[in-house]
Parts: sequence; structure tokens; C-alpha cells
Amino acid sequence: MCEISGMIAQHKKAMNIAQAVLMRTVVLLLCVLVTAPLSAGKRAWVLVETATSTLTVMRGDRPVKKFRNISVGKGGVSLLRLKGDDTTPLGEFHIARVKNRSMYHRFYEFDFPTLEHAEAAFKTGLIDLGTYRDISTAVQRKSLPPQNTALGGHLGIHGIGSGNRRVHDQFNWTNGCIALTNEQIDALRPWLQIGTKVVVR
Repeated sequence: MCEISGMIAQHKKAMNIAQAVLMRTVVLLLCVLVTAPLSAGKRAWVLVETATSTLTVMRGDRPVKKFRNISVGKGGVSLLRLKGDDTTPLGEFHIARVKNRSMYHRFYEFDFPTLEHAEAAFKTGLIDLGTYRDISTAVQRKSLPPQNTALGGHLGIHGIGSGNRRVHDQFNWTNGCIALTNEQIDALRPWLQIGTKVVVR
């Protein structure tokens, strides 16, 4: 009789442990399902406001960190940038390549030219159909678009490297990129990765 009682007690204990494990698993799964869409929607992105020379890290529609006195292209900004015009293109981009060692300290390269820029350039005759298709194919494959077209390339966010800090503080000096001080680009680093959205306006 004692043996049977012991077996029943052991069985109950095993059932309780199994139920506890099952309940814990269900709770964890529910937490993942409930919070995943929220965290995806709150992924950090970057807003560059050229009129105020600021770069702001955003999470959703909430500012997280602001960097002031950034520099853009010495040719100003443009909706349709051309190679050699030294303008910073406006639009929505994504970080496509990261260089943690660069002549500009750190370099976060955009997926420029985007399909929108390519379409505008094709419609105005600045690029031919073959170039448009090459850019479109790269965009579909989520790879870096051709960088040697009439629209130029190798644009992104970088530091000043060994450049003159006083020049940076007083002038827009880049060939079309967005520049921060080396200290600022280091502070920005945790929020920048492949795929990070960058809106330049």
C-alpha cells in the first residue's frame, strides 16, 4: 500500500512539473507573439534634416538622440543628384555597407541610387534603359546598386577622419555625403547597421 501511495505521489509530482514546464513555454510563446510586432515597429531609424543641420535617431515617431551641426554636400541638396555635382540627395535610403575603418573614420554607405532616383533619371534621359535595369535588379536583390552611373555613388554617413574640425563646423564640405564629427559618428554607431532606414529631407 505504501509503495502504491509513493508511486502516486511521484506520478503527481511528475505531472505537476510537466504542467509547469508546459505553462511556462506557453507564456513565453505568448510574450514573443505579443511583443514581436511592437519591437519591429519601434526599430531605430535616422532622420536627417538638412535645413537645420541635424541628424536624429528615431524610434517610431519618438526622437532618441539628436546630433547637431552636421555637414552635407558643398553643392547643397537635390532631388536628382548627378555624379560630380556635390549635392546630397533627398529621399529614403538604407544602410547597405559598413566600413568601421575608413579615411573618414567610419563610413555607413547608402543603397544609392534608389529605384526612385533611377526612375526620375531615366524619365529625364539622364540614364539609359540598361542602367535603369541594372539599378532595378540590384534593388530587387537587395544588393548595393551600381556606383559608377551618371548618378554617382559611394554616398552615406561618415566622420571627418583627419579633416579640419573648424571647416566642418562652419561649412558644408562633403561631396554629397552626410558628415558628423568622429566623436558623433562613434556615438551614433550603436544605432547604425545593415538595413537601418535613413530619411534625408
